[in-house]
Amino acid sequence: MSVFLRRSCGAALAYAVVANGALADVTANDIWDDWQAYLTQMGYTVSGDQAISGAVTTITDMTVSMELPEEEGQFQFVVPQMTLIENGDGTVNVDLPESLPMTVSGELDGDAFSVNVVQTQSGLNMVVSGTPDDMTYDYTADSLGLKLDKLEVEGETSQDDVLAANLEMTDLAGSSRMKIGENRDVDQEFTADDLTYSMAFQDPEGEDDAKFDGSMKQLAFEGNSVIPSNFDAADPQSFMANGFAFSGVFTIASGMTTVAGTSEGEAFSMASESEGGRFGASIDTQRLAYDIEQNRTKLAITTADLPFPIEIAMARAGLKFEFPVQESEEIQPFGFAMNLTDFTMSDVLWSIFDPAGTLPRDPATIALDSTGTAKVLTNIFDPVAVEALENSDEAPGELHSLKINELLVSLVGAKLSGDADFAFDNSNTEEFDGMPTPSGVANLQLDGANALLDKLIGVGLVSENDALGARMMMGLMAVPGEEPDTLKSKIEFTEDGQILANGQRLK
Repeated sequence: MSVFLRRSCGAALAYAVVANGALADVTANDIWDDWQAYLTQMGYTVSGDQAISGAVTTITDMTVSMELPEEEGQFQFVVPQMTLIENGDGTVNVDLPESLPMTVSGELDGDAFSVNVVQTQSGLNMVVSGTPDDMTYDYTADSLGLKLDKLEVEGETSQDDVLAANLEMTDLAGSSRMKIGENRDVDQEFTADDLTYSMAFQDPEGEDDAKFDGSMKQLAFEGNSVIPSNFDAADPQSFMANGFAFSGVFTIASGMTTVAGTSEGEAFSMASESEGGRFGASIDTQRLAYDIEQNRTKLAITTADLPFPIEIAMARAGLKFEFPVQESEEIQPFGFAMNLTDFTMSDVLWSIFDPAGTLPRDPATIALDSTGTAKVLTNIFDPVAVEALENSDEAPGELHSLKINELLVSLVGAKLSGDADFAFDNSNTEEFDGMPTPSGVANLQLDGANALLDKLIGVGLVSENDALGARMMMGLMAVPGEEPDTLKSKIEFTEDGQILANGQRLK
């Protein structure tokens, strides 16, 4: 379905994004021709009746359709009527109807289905300016929404209480600039005051149900993409190989979600909220990268199995990675980082295993920042190659180096910190049971371990014998640090397969 989603986004861009202000001229016919050319290039079939009366061009029954991959069905949306009005100053107004129907139909597991979705808008003002090869689309709208209108399976239409979905954004403003040269370069930005969404589900053959409601405040997006001019719309590999690229950042000021329902006769609920976050992503022929962050997150869960809510919170949570995607014999860099900062949970939850409050309840933090190099040996955009890999014992790539710039685990009064730098010999996989042989050093420091063991013994989570074994292991692997109850360890992996801890050979 990824091809379908990509093409659908392209279609939405072509008819929903618009423009303002330029000094050169663009005509209504330029816009209509470009839409048809772009959508056809993306694999759609486009039709519509064009009528021109002076400065007004009217397109009726504009139909954009596409056969889904592997004969799964068809996607189609219809614009009953839209007008392109030349303003006499080199700009064109685009008027779209307040309701645009979209349909996905096909067959799933032998059952014919049809899904009707309606896009709605109010107060949409769209202006296009520029030249035929460099058009800017500016737009504002009071609201823009999507609503599930009808779901039909095997000729039977489901009721609204079986499945309902709705999404709406308010007070939108944005622009998109399309530059057509060797490729199509698209620069976009938009803002919206609010986004609200809801979904409800009722199992028609049972008692299970669920209802989701959520909202986001102060949305913003900035991004750019490159659509190659020469590719086969039916072949995702050619899309990437010919220069597709995307990079963008989506941010919000705050968000919340609530879920309530019944599962196997038991009621449950969940509520979450955050004070803003960001989602950054980029992809091109060489790499794939994500940068995700959420601030001041709170989560509360209630189930029939527990007589009290589960409540947790985090000051910040993040995930960041950058991986090469190009199959190559060259060694390429990668990076991975994550953090859970100042994690806390309610005293009620603590009391399950520590009713006396023996353990420190300071906020916990887990953080990792790493970089490295690797070879990518499989084309991840080739479905045949990926399927063959799943059915073989071959690795998708080779790890050649790994550097841990930061490691931090701080919780219940103890803290583990450190760094490491390793190289990997992929020609020697005998020393470590099929894994490439590492060489390098890891430096670790553990603070408060003995005090924590004493407290765990006190609350009955660790036995005296288990604690003794843990202390013996720490004595073998580490040496005392400068401060009380601190341990340091230098773990070395040599090129000939030895492992040393503070100079003492372990292997």
